[in-house]
Amino acid sequence: MNRFSELLGSRKPIWLLAPFAVTCSATPARAQTPSPLAEWQYSSGIQLQRLFEPKIPTWQVELGLGTQFAPAAPGLNRYRIQGGPGIDIRYKNRFFLSTGEGLGVNLFSFRHISFGTAISYDLGRSPHVDGEALNGLGTIHPAPELKVFATTVLTEGFPLTIRVDIRKQFGASFGYIGDVGAYMPMPGSSKTFSWFLGPTVTLADARYMNTYFGVSHAQAASSKYHYYHAHGGFRSAGIGISANYFVTPHVIINLNAAYERLLGSAAKSPITQTVNEGVVSLSALYKF
Repeated sequence: MNRFSELLGSRKPIWLLAPFAVTCSATPARAQTPSPLAEWQYSSGIQLQRLFEPKIPTWQVELGLGTQFAPAAPGLNRYRIQGGPGIDIRYKNRFFLSTGEGLGVNLFSFRHISFGTAISYDLGRSPHVDGEALNGLGTIHPAPELKVFATTVLTEGFPLTIRVDIRKQFGASFGYIGDVGAYMPMPGSSKTFSWFLGPTVTLADARYMNTYFGVSHAQAASSKYHYYHAHGGFRSAGIGISANYFVTPHVIINLNAAYERLLGSAAKSPITQTVNEGVVSLSALYKF
């Protein structure tokens, strides 16, 4: 039996110590849609905290600053650096305000499963983010999203966490987009360091796909692209990592990174310059 199997088979694996399980993850304000970061990376460790902590604090507050290196828009080769605040506030395991997850409420929350809703946002897309590449396609304006999500952990001995969410845009595409993701705490963690790893698949309806990857007849007439109708279905698949290092009990360095590959109509779109996308986000946070 290898070392990893021994850890999984033990009653209380050393990489599931309470200080590790309670670690939250906050990201910069501009790390929301459309970022290659997975939805689970905004809240890694929250469900495990409910599973392993006998009593969750009334208030949990993390504030700080962060920066992100990510594509200027989905499918584009150009990357840019953006900075902003990192905010993650949680009250009584019920309400939360997060730069990654939005403003939301856990409608019900138990040790192994939780279900909730939130208001988040889509940053849209400017036609000027990549020189002349998007000329004639118009602006996709920022828009609020209504999100419904569910998270579950399999068992204490094998804490694979599965998260499903669906988001409805009120503006921008007025479409639906959602994720199915899973992640797991990884060996090598301690009281001062923790990390999670897992895959994500993203799906979207035709309205969302056409807004970001389609080319209407009007857009074709005013741009260099031919008419293209995008279909709903798989948008992308990828894998992400979320890590936290406690410099002190109150100062946290948070690193999120992800890779995704565009699929289906998103990959075939004439707008798409590359099907491979990556993102790195680094934050310094103070835990009150």
